[in-house]
Amino acid sequence: MPKGPFNPRAAPEWAALNKVTEKCGRDELYENGLKDEAPMKFGDDVMSGDLSTVGEVDLVIVGAGLSGVIIAERCATELGLSSVIIDKRDHIGGNVYDTINEETGIRVSQYGAHLFHTKFDRVWDYVTKYSEWIPFDHRVVGRVPDKDGVDQLVPIPPTQESVNKLFGENIKNEEEMQAWYDKVRVPNENPQNGEEAALSRVGPDLYEKIFKHYTKKQWDKYPAELDASVLLRLPCRTTTDDRYFPCPWQALPLRGYTRIFENILFTGACKDKVKLRLNCDFFANRDKLPKHKMLVFTGPIDAFYASQGLPKLEYRSIRFEEEVIKNPDEGFFQEAMVVNYPSAGVPYTRIIEYKHTPNQPADTEIKGTVIYREFSTGEGDPYYPVPNDQNRELYEKYRAFAEKEEGVAFVGRLASYKYFNMDQAILNALEMFDGLKETGKLEPKRSPEEMQKGN
Repeated sequence: MPKGPFNPRAAPEWAALNKVTEKCGRDELYENGLKDEAPMKFGDDVMSGDLSTVGEVDLVIVGAGLSGVIIAERCATELGLSSVIIDKRDHIGGNVYDTINEETGIRVSQYGAHLFHTKFDRVWDYVTKYSEWIPFDHRVVGRVPDKDGVDQLVPIPPTQESVNKLFGENIKNEEEMQAWYDKVRVPNENPQNGEEAALSRVGPDLYEKIFKHYTKKQWDKYPAELDASVLLRLPCRTTTDDRYFPCPWQALPLRGYTRIFENILFTGACKDKVKLRLNCDFFANRDKLPKHKMLVFTGPIDAFYASQGLPKLEYRSIRFEEEVIKNPDEGFFQEAMVVNYPSAGVPYTRIIEYKHTPNQPADTEIKGTVIYREFSTGEGDPYYPVPNDQNRELYEKYRAFAEKEEGVAFVGRLASYKYFNMDQAILNALEMFDGLKETGKLEPKRSPEEMQKGN
């Protein structure tokens, strides 16, 4: 089979829609001489998690991911407020954290692939202050058996090419693709669950081949057991556009995502105003927090209120199976960075091969390759809130507690029980800070549903 590297750009007519056309942005740490692209190493004061040396601060921020770090930066830069950020993990960056695989020299994401994309100019302006970026049109392929049972590599979301390969069609233009959809769709103006929604969007054949079993693997629920809203968002491409995202800004950070956090925390106002404590579990140290005026909590809201006796909210997590391949044929294991496996007979959801990405470390010898098989699971770190009526009703009970909590702000996807893309998490934090300036309260300006429109 053909191997990589996978082209980081889409076909010219679709690549032209990406406003990122060349290297851009600023990496101040690099400009100041930091050439090592591995994550920075911290001293014992940070890694010990010891809060006794922190002293009084304006904010205690729980979580060193996007939400927590951006709130700390905005408060330091614009209001001169001091913070300590604590995190139970041994690194900054939350789930966005990436590092260098020691055996291969390849830059990898520790918690699954992260591909930056946004439709929000404000978000793009913010992130380019803290990293250099290079254009990248993320495209996903799936290994899917066709009508004769022969595996095909097809674009996901489905395009004309996907339908032609899987079902032996000969669709050549948008009109023919639209006619195919109109022929196979199951009309339903008010779908009651995810299966009805999917059938109304893509029809039974694509639903069975690509969406039904992948959904079961991802959520441990068939689409019929999920909200219609989950699958009503299925993209129905009539064009040959095989980009995964339609956003006008799509790029990769030249020296990785962790460098963004390092630039935020160790340049500018944060350098003097923000302290960091890792290996520091909030719940184990709740009675040892330094004196502060506000607590910013970015963790799971149900964990914060565990003493209230309510059931836990339901999350899906991911188990990663790493495999180093020392001498892969033609240098790569697979044809693209991301290959999905939507069929029921394969236990994992996808395989990631980061070697395909164009932001691999400069001046580093790459040895072989490394792949990550992803298995969806109900155990482990919370990744995805499970969207159904039961969880939504339970979250509303937790939210009622939060609204009465004095001196605590709940920020981010886990605190909101809503999945945010990276850009949505950034925008949410920026807009909550706007609210702090205007009203004295860290409150969201728009609902997660409004933020997700068109994304």
